[in-house]
Amino acid sequence: MTDHVTVSDDGPVRFVRMNRPDKKNALTHAMYERLTDALTSANTNDAIRAIVIAGVPGAFTAGNDLQDFLKIATATDGLARPVRDFLPALVNCRKPMVAAVAGVAVGIGTTMLFHCDYVVASTDARFVTPFTSLGLVPEAASSLIAPRMMGHARAFSLLVMGRPIDAVQAKEAGLVNTVVAADQVEAEALAAAKHIAALPPGAVAISRALLKGKPEERLARIDEETELFKTRLKSPEAIAAFQAFLSKSK
Repeated sequence: MTDHVTVSDDGPVRFVRMNRPDKKNALTHAMYERLTDALTSANTNDAIRAIVIAGVPGAFTAGNDLQDFLKIATATDGLARPVRDFLPALVNCRKPMVAAVAGVAVGIGTTMLFHCDYVVASTDARFVTPFTSLGLVPEAASSLIAPRMMGHARAFSLLVMGRPIDAVQAKEAGLVNTVVAADQVEAEALAAAKHIAALPPGAVAISRALLKGKPEERLARIDEETELFKTRLKSPEAIAAFQAFLSKSK
C-alpha cells in the first residue's frame, strides 16, 4: 500500500517516511515505487532543496520483505522492476538527502545510506547487511562505495560476514555523521536539512556533484550487482535460506 510511505513538503524540505511499523518497515514493491517517485519528482521541483528519509521508532527499515523475495526467487522475471528502479533513483537524485535512522537498518536500509549526504542515527541504531547469509550479494553499489568509505576490512565485515555495527561504529566508519538520542533523531535530521536548504542551491548542487563524482560508475556497479543478485535469488542457497527464515517466523 502506498500509505506505507508518506511524503510531505514543508517549504524547501521534503519529508519521506517509511511507515509500516507492524513489519518494521520491511519494504514491499509498492513502497519501493513510492520511494522512487518521491526522489525523482523532487528532481524537477525547484522548491525542494533537501530530502529527509525516515522510518518509525525502532525501525528505519528491516530491508526487503522476504515474502516478496521468495516469490521472485521462484518466478521467472528475476529482480522486480520496483527494486531495479529505486536503486538508480538513489544515484540520480539531485537533491541532498538526509537520513534519520532509528532502530534497525537492515540490507537496503543500510546500503541506501551510502547515497545519503548526511546521516543522523539514534543511540540504539543497528546496521546489518545479511546478504551472503541469504545466499545473495551486496546491492545499491555498496560493493563499490563501502570499501572506499570505510576501508576493505570494515566493508568485508559488514557486507560479506554480515556482522552488525552500532551507531558509534557506523560513525567511526564514516557512514553516520552524528549520533543522538532516539527521540531527537528526526529533529536533528530536519535541522540538518533546513541548514542545507538555506544555502545557495546552485553552489550546493555543484559542490555535491563534485564530492560524489560522475554517476556512471555507480550506475554501472548497480547494473553488475543486479545481474548477480538476480542469479543468486534463484540459487538453491538463497531459496533454502528464505524458506528457513520464513519457517522460523511462522
